Amino acid sequence: MPACRLFLQVMLAWTVVFSSDPVFSQEKHFTNDVGMSFVLIPSGEFFMGSPIDEKNRGSSEIRHRVVISQPFYLQTTEVTVGQWRSVMGKRLFAKKKGTANMPVVKVSWYDCEKFIQKLNQRTGELYQLPTEAQWEYAARAGSTTAYSWGDDIDCSYALYANNPKKYDTCVLTNRSFGIAAGQPAPVKTYKPNAWGLYDMHGNVWEWCRDRYCPYDPVISKDPVNYQDGSNRVRRGGSWFGPAHACRSANRAYGHPMSRLQNTGFRLVMEIR
Repeated sequence: MPACRLFLQVMLAWTVVFSSDPVFSQEKHFTNDVGMSFVLIPSGEFFMGSPIDEKNRGSSEIRHRVVISQPFYLQTTEVTVGQWRSVMGKRLFAKKKGTANMPVVKVSWYDCEKFIQKLNQRTGELYQLPTEAQWEYAARAGSTTAYSWGDDIDCSYALYANNPKKYDTCVLTNRSFGIAAGQPAPVKTYKPNAWGLYDMHGNVWEWCRDRYCPYDPVISKDPVNYQDGSNRVRRGGSWFGPAHACRSANRAYGHPMSRLQNTGFRLVMEIR
């Protein structure tokens, strides 16, 4: 598989204008008219990937330094069924089942792009899927451990192994919490990370903007792969699989046309 071609997302410098619009004032939190809440993620540097001694480490998780040069807004939860219906209506594949506060699933990467196009037209803002680097940076929230809270995980930290047919470690515990087996949990069921983001570990896999390919293990600035490979990156683990799939550095992928019962998404709003 060819090495990633790293594309720099160059943003023009701009002067902060004092306004009630969060795009200009850089308020720490805001909620749009669809009910999607966002938190401001600061620019900075971090080590992407995992150290060689991390348990269950994948061969593609080559640790390397990455610069996130610009702050951005990231949705605090996965896109919910209620938010999906508000934007997409109820025709064709937009008929998603579940209560309004459940994460929307069975959406392909291309379905997410259709949602984003409609949302951008509706709001006049620039929403996108997060890049893989933005996603891991936000999931870590300043941590260097396997999970944002440390190197160990149990059923009280995140939703995983809720699959009675295969990975069932947490099924009984989850039932005691009122979470049904064989499906995700409502968003905000578990505690957020240090930056106020919910379910970055577990619940449902989340699509990222990048095509999947090996890392180029050099110091890189705002990396995103648009060209190499056909599959798209998924991050975060889910209710369907084991605990180690929820690690901050864990990488997975899927065909962009696939609609999976354990996969959803959350959005970035770019600061213009």
